[in-house]
Amino acid sequence: MDGTRTGAHLECINPKCLLRYEIGEARVECEKGHLLDVRYAQGPHVRTKDVFYRRRNSQGNIFDESGVWRFRELLNFCQIDTEDAQACASVLVSLDGAEGRQAKPYRMSKAAEFAGVASDGLWLQPEGYNPSGSFKDNGMTTAVTHARMTGADRIVCASTGNTSASAGMFAANEGMSCDVYIPAGQIAPGKLSQAYQFGAQIIEIDGNFDDALQQSLTDARTGGGYTVNSINPFRIEGQKTIPFRALEYLNWEVPDWIVYPGGALGNTSSCGKALMELYEWGWIKKMPRIAVINAEGARTLSDLYNGAFEGTELRWNAGLPDEDAIARYYAGLDERGERPRTKATAIQIGRPANILKGLRALEMTDGIVSTVSDAEMLDGMSVVGLNGFDCEMASGATVAGIKKLVKQEVIKRDDVVVGILTGRQKDAMLPVQYHQDPANRFAIPPKR
Repeated sequence: MDGTRTGAHLECINPKCLLRYEIGEARVECEKGHLLDVRYAQGPHVRTKDVFYRRRNSQGNIFDESGVWRFRELLNFCQIDTEDAQACASVLVSLDGAEGRQAKPYRMSKAAEFAGVASDGLWLQPEGYNPSGSFKDNGMTTAVTHARMTGADRIVCASTGNTSASAGMFAANEGMSCDVYIPAGQIAPGKLSQAYQFGAQIIEIDGNFDDALQQSLTDARTGGGYTVNSINPFRIEGQKTIPFRALEYLNWEVPDWIVYPGGALGNTSSCGKALMELYEWGWIKKMPRIAVINAEGARTLSDLYNGAFEGTELRWNAGLPDEDAIARYYAGLDERGERPRTKATAIQIGRPANILKGLRALEMTDGIVSTVSDAEMLDGMSVVGLNGFDCEMASGATVAGIKKLVKQEVIKRDDVVVGILTGRQKDAMLPVQYHQDPANRFAIPPKR
């Protein structure tokens, strides 16, 4: 492989618009308010897979060590010579190669037994092994790289906790300022403490995450900040490496399912984009199905996708989904004073910022959406722990969702399933409270 540049641009996802912008623009939407994609003029040759394998022996190159930049040919929005170490060092932002480095799929026999699938067919990928403790670092490294390309010196985000930790860490490492909008009293202390530790400026607002996001976007537009939430198309590029690593570990043999918790739907969107590109470029021959698992208390996508609202199933519809139906659903939430409610604060989101890209991913992969209760998520979280791995409650949605879909015979017992565990445990009292209650399935209460 010659490491040559690949042309890239920003493009509106609405097929009736398709406005294009230069890659160096700091935009999260087109001028008509539609979300944007990073698009590439051409994809790298399939032989680049061999380059990725070679880079596993990083030989001191932090960008080969990185679980994100090791795949830089698949996200070369910087349009650099990817084999030029000096070019990489001058442009790419990295936490010394640590982002994504430790995250790969593992077999967890107790989780497989709990879910009702063959132990050799279930792979769980703990993204909590990232430096800040969640999947966010995969996308933050690319978002902050683009922020640097645009000359930004301040990044802005809204957060339920993990984004603030990741943004604060990268900002501190790059000597940038970081403003974090949070819903007051709704952030796990373990996550909030990270943002403070890394020197972020916390701005508390009355409301929930959706309200915080709107205020942060207004701040970025009017105050010259750079938005690093997943509405940013460059953050989506980094999160594509989550399925890249899973597929590479499986020798690019496509699993039957990839399962994610559903929050703002940035992961769903990035996975769909990754699979779309790999298929178009001839790297994979079939599409896995994506399953998105919502919390019952934050079930916007499930209600809309499965027809629980107005009896009509919301679909991507070739890029023209019924956005009026989404607006009516949100208006109904406001009229009833209804807000998302779940102990899994990482996915306590009522207005997913990436819902349209999420719908696209689901359509491309014949995907499905389901919900699980808080109790089911806690069981899922706990059985992962009994395998010697750490995950937060929102990640428990993945395991609980797989179990539910197996019981419904949507996922077959002999299917190959990759489940993404999005973050490690940062709310110390959740497992303590779970195990102190003998009624919980996997509880190991203290002896007295």
